[in-house]
Amino acid sequence: MRRSMVWRGALMLGALLLGTGAHAMPVATFLTKAEALEKKGPLALFSSDLKLLTKQIKSDALSLRSERLAAKAAGRPTAFCPPEGGAKLTDKDILVAMQAVPAASRGSTDTRAALRAFMARRYPCRA
Repeated sequence: MRRSMVWRGALMLGALLLGTGAHAMPVATFLTKAEALEKKGPLALFSSDLKLLTKQIKSDALSLRSERLAAKAAGRPTAFCPPEGGAKLTDKDILVAMQAVPAASRGSTDTRAALRAFMARRYPCRA
């Protein structure tokens, strides 16, 4: 029963995210805002861009989780396989994920795709 509630919750969350038009931003935009925040130093804590980037990564992570759980439930392969307790990412991990996107592709690659690629490298699925 508990597992079915988790699946239902994940699917509802996915529908909610899709229904509200949540979408990822281009990696170039993310990195520009992150660089500007870094230059602000401690004052960055008061910036609305910090909240925006944090919200974006949380939305991307929830969307990727829903995508992974839906693929798993449908018997399809998943892009990544995090540990049982879940994946913990730091701000440095997020920057590494975004900076891994080639400079020429940053304008056309969204943060969700960059995060998915990072997770696939960090948590590959074992056959």
